[in-house]
Amino acid sequence: MTASTPQHAAGALPEHDFDIAICGAGPAGMALAALLVRRGARPERICLIDAKTLEQASHDPRVLALSAGSRQILEQIGAWPFPATEIRQIHVSRRGQFGRAMIRCEEHNVPALGYVTRYGDVVSALGAVCARLGIATLRPARVAGAEELPQEVRLTIENAVPDHAAPAGAATGQPARRTLRAAIAVQAEGGLFNEQTARTLSRDYGQTAIIAQVRSSAPIAHRAYERFTGEGPLALLPQDDEYSLVWCLRPENAQAVLALDDAAFLERLQQAFGQRLGRFTSASPRLGFPLGLNAQSSATARTVAIGNAAQTLHPVAGQGLNLGLRDVAVLARLLAQGATPDMLGQFLALRREDRGVTVRLTDTMARIFANDSPLQPLLGASLAAIDLAAPARGILAELMMYGRR
Repeated sequence: MTASTPQHAAGALPEHDFDIAICGAGPAGMALAALLVRRGARPERICLIDAKTLEQASHDPRVLALSAGSRQILEQIGAWPFPATEIRQIHVSRRGQFGRAMIRCEEHNVPALGYVTRYGDVVSALGAVCARLGIATLRPARVAGAEELPQEVRLTIENAVPDHAAPAGAATGQPARRTLRAAIAVQAEGGLFNEQTARTLSRDYGQTAIIAQVRSSAPIAHRAYERFTGEGPLALLPQDDEYSLVWCLRPENAQAVLALDDAAFLERLQQAFGQRLGRFTSASPRLGFPLGLNAQSSATARTVAIGNAAQTLHPVAGQGLNLGLRDVAVLARLLAQGATPDMLGQFLALRREDRGVTVRLTDTMARIFANDSPLQPLLGASLAAIDLAAPARGILAELMMYGRR
């Protein structure tokens, strides 16, 4: 267990323990802390709080899709590069229907449209930056309660004091509590859709995402696939010499697919995806996650949510973390000027359009393409039209790489 708190000269103790307390030290939380310091904030006045140690988080095997815009933000922080596979082409199609669209990085003057990486590699890189910058960190630590007052937010923290800092004669290894006082609290810990409290905009998609790593006999380097089926999208993201699979199915079908052995699973995947990559030859153990939309663009006077804590999205188009990092870029610029309620109001106003467009885009793609209605041929034709019209491809690529600017 580690804990660090700022030291102040006698008689110079500030009104709050910290200017900004960030609850959640995942990619969004650590990126915010680091970018704040890069923009001039004092590192000892920022506190990161997370229930996991950095060592635990660094072993998380989940796969993330980073956009070209997210790479730019990570470069500003000093966290790039880390192991990642470039996406130079994105092939979008509708199973069983005419029409497809191909987006290529060359058309948009970027070296890659995006990057595929492991969650553990992202948090390791960001954790190293935060450590070098001297950002105060409490982990493993849990926010057990929060009280917002006119001039501050008081957070009750559990397990934030290491054994060697316990009072003389106190039992060690027991949960320790302290109260942390901050001018602004940022919620950056979202969790899974089925574990969250419903927000203003909430929708259960009736889909489960099956996650796995798969190999094929005829891979195409640096090309990602987004294939829409009657049950939901099926994405294959290039990662090293294999693919990261995100396959969205109705819950009952997902459970049946998860129960299949490797050979039967690969055969079902082959039927759903087709022969564009030859034969699927191997698959890792599979995991399943329920999918839904849960979003609320709001803040109180001294508390604001970013990333997955503000908007949990369907994974179609891989916009979740990328939208969160765009939140980070704007919030860091504002809070570096002052940790005040006025800055939170400005943040909501500046982020309203990008958040709204991205939520509507992913929600529409998740619902409209994932059915067998008579309109499906029109959707296939729309993909063909996008492929033929460079301006339409440009708009779509711009949204996926940089959001609504």
